[in-house]
Amino acid sequence: MSVQAAEPIELSQSAETKVRDLLIEEADDELCLRVFVTGGGCSGFQYGFTFDDERADDDTLIDRDGVRVLVDALSYSYLVGSVIDYQEGLEGSRFVVNNPSATSTCGCGSSFAI
Repeated sequence: MSVQAAEPIELSQSAETKVRDLLIEEADDELCLRVFVTGGGCSGFQYGFTFDDERADDDTLIDRDGVRVLVDALSYSYLVGSVIDYQEGLEGSRFVVNNPSATSTCGCGSSFAI
């Protein structure tokens, strides 16, 4: 029995389903979910999510059953080992990053420190 190596950045089943649904709504086969890290937020860094149809040479592409996620080279090192999830709750619905490298996060979960 062979063991399949995990992706450096993974998608939860709920995130994969939500991205697939959003891409179907957009009807654009070139779109990918771009996940990135920027400076800011109350903990120092902040996660960002957008749809993008352009790929830079140094982007990492994660393709899971046709759901494509792009991560730029700078953000990649901050996101290795993370799981991108989609949650619906009292605060609304949103993509979140479960990042084992984060030493602290803010109360809203959108910013973190390393």
